[in-house]
Amino acid sequence: MSLTDHDLRQINREYLASLSLEQLLRLSGKMLDDLRDARDRLNQTPQNSSRPSGSYAPWEQAGFTNERNPPDDAGKGNDTEEKEKQGKESKATQNEGQKEDTQTNSESSSTRKAGKQAGAKGVGRRVDLPVTGEEIHKASECTACGERFGEEVPFQATTGLYVLDIEKGELGLEVSHVKHIYGERSCSCGHVTQTMPGRCPEEPGWEVALTEWHLVGPLLVSLIVCLSLRMRLSRPRIQEFLQDWLGIKLSVGCINQCITEGGRAMAPLEDELIAEIQQSELLHADETGWKENGRTVWLWVLRTATVTLYMIGRRSWDVIADVMEQFGGWLMSDGYGQYRKYGKRLRCLAHIIRKARGLAESCHPQAAEFGEKVLEYLSLFIKGIYEARGDPTLDLVEKFSEELVQLKELCEQHRDHQHDKTRKLAREFLNDWDAIWNVLAYPQMPITNNDAEQPLRHWVIARKISFGTRTAQGSRAYTLLASVIDTCRQRDVSPWPYIAEVIAERRKGNVPPPLPLPAAQGLPDSQGG
Repeated sequence: MSLTDHDLRQINREYLASLSLEQLLRLSGKMLDDLRDARDRLNQTPQNSSRPSGSYAPWEQAGFTNERNPPDDAGKGNDTEEKEKQGKESKATQNEGQKEDTQTNSESSSTRKAGKQAGAKGVGRRVDLPVTGEEIHKASECTACGERFGEEVPFQATTGLYVLDIEKGELGLEVSHVKHIYGERSCSCGHVTQTMPGRCPEEPGWEVALTEWHLVGPLLVSLIVCLSLRMRLSRPRIQEFLQDWLGIKLSVGCINQCITEGGRAMAPLEDELIAEIQQSELLHADETGWKENGRTVWLWVLRTATVTLYMIGRRSWDVIADVMEQFGGWLMSDGYGQYRKYGKRLRCLAHIIRKARGLAESCHPQAAEFGEKVLEYLSLFIKGIYEARGDPTLDLVEKFSEELVQLKELCEQHRDHQHDKTRKLAREFLNDWDAIWNVLAYPQMPITNNDAEQPLRHWVIARKISFGTRTAQGSRAYTLLASVIDTCRQRDVSPWPYIAEVIAERRKGNVPPPLPLPAAQGLPDSQGG
């Protein structure tokens, strides 16, 4: 750049008017060169520079995906004409049957979906591990008359399955390969009672089954969930890890099914999470961009001291309206306009400080002056908040009454300013005045929304690696598992044994165990019990 920030701060209309024609042309040439360089940098994309593809903003990702993967019907007319032309040229060397086969294959390849194709030969299970145990499931009583079976009542095996799972041994993880046998026992009343693997009834919104008739055991499913969501590994990398380190061969489809099944198992816990949120006194909320099958949606987080709840949907209040309907505490948020629908609200001052600092460093003199004054007021108020936390008798609203009036007048003066960011910050203060300065009346409340923003960082990185989810069912499974994982982490409890326990109970058709208490609360109960 020819002109530095220091140079630009000195240039205004009065300075330009004082220059001669020759001087003005020389300066205009420098500014034109700088403008061209700035535009070149602004227009850099992963397609015309060395920028990585992940540097696209979330709302730009959908367009980039569509460019790389155009719809099937794009250029259909040209393709049809080309096929007809090729068909005429090949009549001399190919018979009619060969042409029909070629056209059929070409049409099917252009419209094929991901995954196994209809009619394709499947691949059977490739588990060749030795059996480490056998478990016989005998009925303990007659399902008709209720008479209990003694050991002398014979058992007739009718079906069985093998289940792969892991156990925590003395030296680390140990793989188990258990043979489960189910069968029949006859009662003196003449009724035959049969045992079968458990199965959870069908539930709306879920296509994946939740049943004990599954090759993968609950704790191994929990490990797969950990590798996917917590370690951010792709399905093929999970497959590679399991085979190389544990000797377990699973298909990518089976791994994906395990993750979705785990999400379905967590579904009943969502009501418990919402109930605890609605009873809390302080709730942090935030949202970030997400991708679902190439289209942009939003990942929401609602977080209290002991609960984290994630949801994926539109960037609309309707997504969290059901949760907020019964909530009566304080809501800490950023400046997104949808949050204004809730009255008892706090604003994150860190967002406002960053905007004011950006104005203070602006090359526009009036914008810089406004930003510096706002920073002075914010610094004064924040210093007072920390003082009031040590002295509860301090009334900050009364103490800073004059400064609040001065800041409001300053914002009124700049609400129609020609500089875009100056105008927006001034109007943000005026539109959200009470929410921003509620903290002066309640200085014990937080002044930032870090409790909501920090847990989102992990999932933002995961989105950049995986490009989000593919289906609404996958999105729901993802958020349910993420909610349980982060809630357990908040409570200083390992989520993986608990997730395995929930999956085991849900596969039997039972209700899941309640969420674990925080470690400090759960310890006395476990000792006393």
